[in-house]
Amino acid sequence: MTGHVDRTRPGRAEPEGGPVVEPRPGRAARLGGVLYLVTFASSIPAVLLLAPVLDRVGFVTESGSEVRVLVGCLLDVVNALACVGTAVALWPVVARTHPTLALGFLASRIIEGAVIMIGVVCLLGVVTLRRDVGGAGADPSLVHVARALVAVRGWTFLLGPGLMPSINAGFLASALHRTAVVPRVIPMLGLVGAPLLLASTLVTYFNGNHQIAAVAAVGVAPIFLWELSLGLRLAIRGLGEPTNEPALQLP
Repeated sequence: MTGHVDRTRPGRAEPEGGPVVEPRPGRAARLGGVLYLVTFASSIPAVLLLAPVLDRVGFVTESGSEVRVLVGCLLDVVNALACVGTAVALWPVVARTHPTLALGFLASRIIEGAVIMIGVVCLLGVVTLRRDVGGAGADPSLVHVARALVAVRGWTFLLGPGLMPSINAGFLASALHRTAVVPRVIPMLGLVGAPLLLASTLVTYFNGNHQIAAVAAVGVAPIFLWELSLGLRLAIRGLGEPTNEPALQLP
């Protein structure tokens, strides 16, 4: 018999190169934290870089370089991939104790990333129009086509990075609060912020995708702090040991 049988796992042969090394939970958690920070580092500059195509009505009929917009779109792609990456990295950690919550977190992050990508495609469509048939002296009707694409991107921004963080915060914060592998004040920010962001998003939705500044600020702040504090904690210190103390009973 040429293969050595692993006695701890009956029926499974150990490969010739030695036992399979599985990723350590600590490394996965740190990777998830780094990817959370990447979402901040990519999404915030993207908002500034995309201002010309989002705010200038006649952008498609103007001449000039589109590099700024292309860089902003690329950062949105990075943001979308990092969103999915956070869930993939944290999946093996959360699924050990709360597989259903881990699956919900993974699914919601995939949806968020996919919706962001739809918005990116819309803005790249505006850039293509500007290059091929737009620019100075172009048919003014192109403005309506471009603004329609920008409007679609606006709704994807509301339903993607606007709505979905409240959903995935509900899943992940619930799991982390129960196991207390991070200080419970961090998942509490997520649990408090999730319904606030959901309510704020619904107000914007029924207001024709026009934000009310005060409502938006109240809805965004706790989720912003939740994701930032979680990313920093995981990237710097990783996960702690699960506690045996009962979690605070939430209503």
